[in-house]
Amino acid sequence: MAAKTKKKPRKSAKSAPARAGKWERDLGRNAANYEPLSPVGFLARAAAVWPRKTAILHGRISRTWAQTHARCRKLASALARAGVKRGDTVALLAPNIPAAYECAFGVPMAGAVLNAMNIRLDADTIAFQIDHGETKLIFADTEFAPVVAKALAKAKRKPIVIDIDDSEGPGGKRLGKVEYEDFLAGGDADFAPLKVRDEWDALALNYTSGTTGNPKGVVYHHRGAYLNAVGNTMVWDLGHHPVYLWTLPMFHCNGWCFPWTIAAMAGTNVCLRRVEAPAIFAAIKERGVTHMCGAPIVMNMLINAPETMRQDPTHVVEIMTAAAPPPAAVIEKMERMGFHITHVYGLTEVYGPAVVCEWHSEWDALPPAESAVLKARQGVRYPVLEGLMVADEKTLKPVPSDGATMGEVFMRGNIVMKGYLKNAEATAKAFRSGWFHTGDLGVMHANGYVELKDRSKDIIISGGENISTIEVESALYRHPAVLEVAVVARADEKWGETPCAFVTLKDGAAASADELIAFSRAHLAGYKVPRTIVFGPLPKTSTGKIQKFVLRERTKTL
Repeated sequence: MAAKTKKKPRKSAKSAPARAGKWERDLGRNAANYEPLSPVGFLARAAAVWPRKTAILHGRISRTWAQTHARCRKLASALARAGVKRGDTVALLAPNIPAAYECAFGVPMAGAVLNAMNIRLDADTIAFQIDHGETKLIFADTEFAPVVAKALAKAKRKPIVIDIDDSEGPGGKRLGKVEYEDFLAGGDADFAPLKVRDEWDALALNYTSGTTGNPKGVVYHHRGAYLNAVGNTMVWDLGHHPVYLWTLPMFHCNGWCFPWTIAAMAGTNVCLRRVEAPAIFAAIKERGVTHMCGAPIVMNMLINAPETMRQDPTHVVEIMTAAAPPPAAVIEKMERMGFHITHVYGLTEVYGPAVVCEWHSEWDALPPAESAVLKARQGVRYPVLEGLMVADEKTLKPVPSDGATMGEVFMRGNIVMKGYLKNAEATAKAFRSGWFHTGDLGVMHANGYVELKDRSKDIIISGGENISTIEVESALYRHPAVLEVAVVARADEKWGETPCAFVTLKDGAAASADELIAFSRAHLAGYKVPRTIVFGPLPKTSTGKIQKFVLRERTKTL
């Protein structure tokens, strides 16, 4: 019998040499070849390359990139002198004014995390965010002093208060010991910004507009903000020195990362304290605005502005729109006015826009109505988003690309949030199976373009049939008397639930419930037609999203 050959023990994965071999040996990271990504660095470059280019316009204020850079460094210095340390939370409650823009850079330059708050929040919610985010200091515009005072009285934490008395604002009571400009005066323009230790470090804290319970705190990191700021330039026709009008709130997903995008392109930030049609038309004409962002509500505002205040652009103005999916009819009307629409889609959890309806030149030959239908689709992933699919919520099996089979929209990649602050359960639920679960329902078209159909919580199931509220809303938007519409489920003894449409009519227009139901029947399958029409204004968030949970509650009393 032959002697057995003794086998050598197999090396464990841990003891085995690295597969990279020569590609890692003596080729490590060092100060010369590696720097953590951070969007804050775009400001220093803009100031160095374009020091005399206009960075900020606000009323009579006009500041260059060199001046803006110096002010942001003074802000960071003043924060450090006030005791703000690395990792501390600095809150901001202000509209789209220069101070808000400067906080996007000055706060992280001090190593702190920026929590830009929604200016329409009530005192209880502001107090919750102050405590939950462990706010060390808050910048508060004096217009909102009454609600801030109530919030501070309710909050357990007592942050330092710095008042902002904006030159274009109505003024108000000062709650702190120092005003913003005086606070900056105490800072050093030569302050050396704190280096980012790790690009995974927190940069910003943004709270979701929760429909029940307390909002969740979405944490952004420097890497994600950097990449999405660059992604914005890749999917939009920005070019050098865009003149960007701040119609999108800077507090909403940090202005979709556009404070950093505009710095990267050395553009001009045209601040807008209040989003109103006359101010938008005037800025386009007088400031030469080339780009702006906003929800469909902003487009509706411009379309339906009285002729006395309408000043259609004499040059093409690029609009990036998201939030509620824009009806094709609205897109068509805007483009006839001289605006060019780029449709994007995203959520607070992905730094704002992460999906774009990339346009193909051959689609230009289509009739306007058909073109608008294509443009109303959400589209394909940003170049900086690694994964996008529509799949079964439980199995994660992608749905067929037939434009009809619904599934949940999933994302993954570097522009997905770190997670929800102090909420491990919600974070784990959002990231289960290695994908971010958006909660949005959509279909995948044959060309790989995603089209949203509804939020999972908004879908109407009538007699076993799924009804997309977005589809019903789009049909009603084509009626000439309809200004705004939102469709929700209403309980029904026979069908389980049926569509209920809440409608706001245009000024001076008239339409009855029967007329709108008949109009819907001409454009929709019978089971999708609203059984109930309710007229009146629609409840909205500050970013233009219609609060459907409020409308669902109203259906219980109809």
